[in-house]
Amino acid sequence: MTVLLLEDEYPAAERLQRLLLQAAPEARVAAVLDTVAGAVAWLGAHPAPDLIICDIHLADGLSLDVFDQVIVRSPVIFATAYDAYALRAFKANSVDYLLKPLKLTELQAALTKLRNWQTPTAPARQLETLRDSLPRPAQSYKTRFLVRSGEQLLPLPASAVAWFQSRHEVTTLVATDGRRYVVDYTLEQLEKLLEPQHFFRLNRQFITHLQAVQRLHPHFHGKLKPDLHPAPAEEVLVSKEKAAAFKSWLEG
Repeated sequence: MTVLLLEDEYPAAERLQRLLLQAAPEARVAAVLDTVAGAVAWLGAHPAPDLIICDIHLADGLSLDVFDQVIVRSPVIFATAYDAYALRAFKANSVDYLLKPLKLTELQAALTKLRNWQTPTAPARQLETLRDSLPRPAQSYKTRFLVRSGEQLLPLPASAVAWFQSRHEVTTLVATDGRRYVVDYTLEQLEKLLEPQHFFRLNRQFITHLQAVQRLHPHFHGKLKPDLHPAPAEEVLVSKEKAAAFKSWLEG
């Protein structure tokens, strides 16, 4: 059994390989990759492995993005610290969705599930039947964030977010009451996670919630200047190219 591992943390990848060899001594790790780009390139240049085991967050994005860029026929076991992507994962040939810290017994159970589904003639067809039997909402968006406040972690509803800002590769969540929290997401990731009816990507630095937009001002060269509340320290501008889409979004 050839296995492709997608994991961007070296200690986690080492532990995963040890657990895999305990759970399936016949397994051979074909490659350990830490980026979406590397996974897409590898899958395009090699025969499909018998199994892919992957984390959700890789060094350059979400492993789920791999399945949007290349046809993946291999069954997949997700092993991740994030529980928010389970529904999306089941659309990607998912056999199981395991939460870290990964336990040997859980990996063994997932591999047993895979063997039980497979037949010598039609493993892909049985996996497709399983996926079709799962409930599939049209789209699942993030409804809350776990933020750090001092020594505590607090659940913050997405409705309590005013805007996000990316600065020096750090993303800050600003709540409607003005409090600020650093979150472990890029704006690119947030664009896919947030309900587009409520959130809009203003520019490279800002994503805003609808309720944070107080008014609009025309600006030079067709740009728009929204007033946000709470007010950010610097001026926020929407480009001429995005201005029409932004106004349409505000109108609903």
